[in-house]
This record gives sequence, structure tokens and C-alpha cells, in this order.
Amino acid sequence: MKKEVNKFKYWKKLASHYKKMCKVQMRDLFDDDAKRADRFSIQLDALYYDYSKNRITDKTMKYLIRLAEECRLHEKIEEMFTGKRINITENRPVLHTALRNRANTPVYVDGKNVMPQINEVLAKMRDFSDAVRFGKFKGHTGKKLTNIVNIGIGGSDLGPVMATEALRKYWAKDINCYFISNIDGTACAEVLNKVDPETTLFIVASKTFTTVETLTNAKTCRKWLVDALGEHAVAKHFAALSTNVEEVKKFGINPDNMFEFWDFVGGRYSMWSAIGLSIAIAVGMDNFERMLDGAYAMDRHFRETDFAHNIPVILGMLGIWYNNFFGLKSYAVVPYDEYLKYVPAYLQQLDMESNGKFVSNDNEYVKYVTGPVLFGGAGTNVQHSFFQLIHQGTTVIPCDFIIPAISHNEIGDHHEILVANVLAQGEALMRGKTVKEAAEELAKAGKSKEEINFLKKFKSFEGNRPSNTFVVKKVDPYTLGMLIAMYEHKVFVQGVIWNIDSFDQMGVELGKQLAKNILPELQGNAFGVRHDGSTDNLIRYIRRLRK
Repeated sequence: MKKEVNKFKYWKKLASHYKKMCKVQMRDLFDDDAKRADRFSIQLDALYYDYSKNRITDKTMKYLIRLAEECRLHEKIEEMFTGKRINITENRPVLHTALRNRANTPVYVDGKNVMPQINEVLAKMRDFSDAVRFGKFKGHTGKKLTNIVNIGIGGSDLGPVMATEALRKYWAKDINCYFISNIDGTACAEVLNKVDPETTLFIVASKTFTTVETLTNAKTCRKWLVDALGEHAVAKHFAALSTNVEEVKKFGINPDNMFEFWDFVGGRYSMWSAIGLSIAIAVGMDNFERMLDGAYAMDRHFRETDFAHNIPVILGMLGIWYNNFFGLKSYAVVPYDEYLKYVPAYLQQLDMESNGKFVSNDNEYVKYVTGPVLFGGAGTNVQHSFFQLIHQGTTVIPCDFIIPAISHNEIGDHHEILVANVLAQGEALMRGKTVKEAAEELAKAGKSKEEINFLKKFKSFEGNRPSNTFVVKKVDPYTLGMLIAMYEHKVFVQGVIWNIDSFDQMGVELGKQLAKNILPELQGNAFGVRHDGSTDNLIRYIRRLRK
């Protein structure tokens, strides 16, 4: 893309269109159009997407779709699916979609079909996960391995954490999963206090097997195991997700228990690969593959469906509409399901690490806003935390609501109340409550004129605040796969529009580089590097506290 996107024809049309739309009230759009919800909704298999509660008209959507076409989104989608090197800063293809290519059609990288090696790893995952689940692969003392501890960071942690919790209802009854990611020793200590060395399997996820946080935690767990069972126990209690055979061997892990993944899969897109081994052990490989099936269904939809009816495209372009034209620089994702409570944290990395960029693919500083701040949590909890800001704050924050129609745990009327709440939140954000309506409500409650005049503004809601609602029948492996793939493609769409590389993460490097200089200074060695005054003082102060 040689020309900046803010110079494109339909970007300019949207900028002009915004001047009219910023004054439009959604409640009026609904009152004037009985078919609005039908027109602005899409059903795909078990997923229903209602985007009618957005500040849009048919013209808005036409312009957004045309902008996507103007940015050659069709072409970019094909480049991703066919293995072009679209990760330009690292000169790599981006093929997480190949990991869930359930049709097994050839996918080529440099003329080589990568599907045979992907299928080989999936088969190995099945064999190993079955062996652990059914007690064929036992620990050093002959006991069944019932505690699975995943050691990773970033995508090697967030994906497995999110998916195993989302699918907790599908866990084997005698399997428990734990996760260690933070370099804070407390993370290790708290997990190790809960597990038995004889029944624990550690899965170390590090491509190079040199990741500082992961290997530090892994070495601590190794020492704990060796202290309890001896050096020879390591081979029976550790597996590796890596490509570095030599380092894996040095650690004491049997190479037969090493699972490969590839440069064409980025960390935050890796839960579909061997990085998902902990998921496969917890829920079984059949359910893991159902998750792949759901993601594949979304992949096909994204690749094959026209943009006007394409869920990830619409979701992504609505984000462009709010981010770049309304100036809304954050949004919330709120799943109304306890099993999905880690989805917002997972999406934070997916979205903000992918599109938090200020340099374009043309090696120029961008002149428009890119990645928004994403936050969220499980409803109804968050209704009592940040929803005050969403309803009455001075900043408008678009929301995505996710709700299953059927709960895995039908207890009394809990789920009915939950569903009523999520539907009510969308309605409240859209319609609001005028000052006049608030005054009338207060009058009906018997308040005096003085009380009404004082309280009516406090009791009013601006409304006209956008939201998307996603309904699934039930949280299961298939629908989870669909949802996560949908958000992956949404992020990709926005990266294409902004003309940035959504698949590198160079912004995480500087802090790690500086930490290497600071570490020996904290450990008591002489100062070797001159920092800024604040950092120098903090190092000295922390060292004094330790004396």
C-alpha cells in the first residue's frame, strides 16, 4: 500500500459521513426501522452475531466495506492463507490457519507442503495425550500422571490457560491443570505446593528453549522434582514444546517427548499447535480437534464470504469506525460465562501485541491511530466494577458481549438472570435514559420536586453507546474455536487497514534488553551501566533494603 489509508477515497467519505453520524441517536434508528436487528445480524453455525446496536446505517456499512476493498483486503486474506511472507519484519509466512486446515488441502511454504508435518505433530499429540490420560505413560515411580503443569509465557501460556478454563467441563475427571508463566517465584511456589512430584507432568513451552522466564521457572521445577525423586525422574516427568533438540536433551527431557512447532506460527496464534498439548491432555484430543473444527469453520467463512456478510470483516471494520473516526481508543470484551473469564486477557495479547504499532509496512510512521486498549472481564462481576464508566463516563467505550444460551450448570434460575443481565446491558447502553425520563421515574417513586431537580441528571444515562452481542448455544470446543478464530481474523483485518505488520512484537524487546543490564547490578555486582537517575536510585534503594 503506497498511499496512506487516511488519503483513500472511502476513508475521506467516512470522515465526511461521521460528521452526520456523530449526531444520530441509535434509539431513533431502532424506532424508525423495525427490521434493523434482522439486517444487522449474521448467523454462522452455532454463532449468532448481532451488530445492530452500533452507530451505523446502511451507508456506513457500505463505506466501511468499500474501504476494506480499497485496502485490498481480499488479496491480503489470500496471501495469509497461501503462505506468503506477510510478516515482513521477520520475513515469515503466517499460517496458524494451516494448523486447523481440516480439509487437509496442501499449503505451501517455499514450494513445500507443510500439512504432512502439521498432521504428524497432531498425531503425536494424540498418542501422547492419550497415553497420559489413560495411564499408559506413567511417572518415575509407576504412578499415573494426574497433575499437568504448563510452563510458558505469552502465547505459550495465555492460550492454554484460556482454553482449558473455557473447556473445564470437558476435563478428564482425574486430571488437574496448572500454569506457571510469571517469573515471580511465587508463581512457581504456589503451584508446587499443590502438586505431588510422583504424579506431576511438566510441559515446557519454549521454541528456542532459551526464553529467560520459561527456563528459569522450568529449572526451579526440575530441581524440585530431582530433590524428591532423583535425576532419572526428569525424563518421565517433563515434555518439551520446542525446536531446540540439543537444549532439550541437556535439560534431561527425552526427545521422544518433544513436540515441534514452526516459524510460521506466532506465539499468540499458537494454541492450535503443540502449544495446545496441555489442552489436549485436559479435554482429550477429540475435543481439541473439535476446537480446530470450529476455527476452520470460521476460517472458511472469513476467506469465502463476501465482506457485507463476513463476521470478522464487519467486526474489524466497526473497530476502525470507532477508533479512527469517533476517536474511541479502547473497547471492552465481556463474556457472560464464568468458563470464559480468561478470554479478555487472551484477547489483550492478541489485539494489543498485534496492532500496537506506529510504523507502517512502508517503513513510515503512521499518521493515524492504530491499536486500541482492550480490557474486560466476566459478567455480571464487571457490572459492579467498570460498567459505571461505560454507562456514564465521559469516554465512550464500545463493548462486545458474549453469552451462551444454555449453561453447563443449570442451577435454579441463575442462567436466566445472567442472560437477562447481558441483554439488558446492551439495551441500556443503546437507549440510555433521558433527563426527562429520569425525572418521570423519580416522580413515580414519590420524590419531591426538590429531590427530582437534584437527582434527575445523576439518574440519567446518555445512551447511544455501541455494542456487539455474540450468542452461542453452549460453550463447547467447537464454539470456542469459532470465537477465537473470529477475533484473530478481526485483528488481521484491522492490521491490513492500518497497513501495519500484525505478526511481530518488537515492542517487547527493549525492556528485556535493559533487564539483562540491571540484573547483575541487583545481584550485588558493581554498577556496569549508567542508567537514568531514577533507575540508578531504585537499584541502590532495593539493594539497601536487602542488606
